[in-house]
Amino acid sequence: MSDETTPASATPATPEPGRTVRLDRHLVRALAHPMRNRIVGLLRVYGPQTATTLAGRLGVNTGATSYHLRQLADAGLVVEDDTRGNARDRWWRSAHQGTEFNKAELLEQEPELALGFLHGVGQTYAENMFGYIDAMQTMPEDWRDASVLSDYFFHLRADQLDAMMHEVMAVLEKYKTPDLTAPLPEGAEQVTVQIQAFPRETRQ
Repeated sequence: MSDETTPASATPATPEPGRTVRLDRHLVRALAHPMRNRIVGLLRVYGPQTATTLAGRLGVNTGATSYHLRQLADAGLVVEDDTRGNARDRWWRSAHQGTEFNKAELLEQEPELALGFLHGVGQTYAENMFGYIDAMQTMPEDWRDASVLSDYFFHLRADQLDAMMHEVMAVLEKYKTPDLTAPLPEGAEQVTVQIQAFPRETRQ
C-alpha cells in the first residue's frame, strides 16, 4: 500500500499520473518547512492564489509567502498561473493535486527532514480538527449530524491493518472529487476526511 499525503490533503485514493507527485529526498526538503506544506495544500484546495491572499489565510506577512513560493517553484511543486495577474500581481497554482511517498524510504534517506515534513502534516491535521470543533456550535444541524469526530481501537496484525486501509481507500475512491478547485455543486461543501491508523504502545 502506498503511503500518503500532503497537508490540507488532497491526495487521490488512487494516484493519477501527472496529477500526483511522488516525494523523493530532494522534494521533501522543500516541504519540510510547515508553511510550505500548508501553502501547497491551500493552492490545491482553493485554486490559484497570490502571495498576498496566501499571507492573509496564513496570518503572516507577504514577504514570507513570497519567499516560500519561490522555494516551492524551484522544486517544481508550484507554478506561476500566467493566465491571471500581471508583473506586480503574480498568481500561483499547485503543480499537482496529490502527493504520495514512502515513509520508510524517506526516513532512511533524510530522517530529520522526513520527520519535519511528517510533523507539519500532523500539525495541519490537528488544526483542521480544532477548526471543526470551533465551528461546530454554529454549523447547520445536518452537517453537524453528518460529521464525525471519533477513534476506534483494534487488535490487528500489520497485514490486517493494510487490508483494512485498502478497503477504506476503495470507499474514498468512490466519492472522490477530481478537481477540488472546481465550483461547488449546489448544497455541497468542501469536506475533509482525515485518516490516521498506527500501532500504539501496549501497556499491560
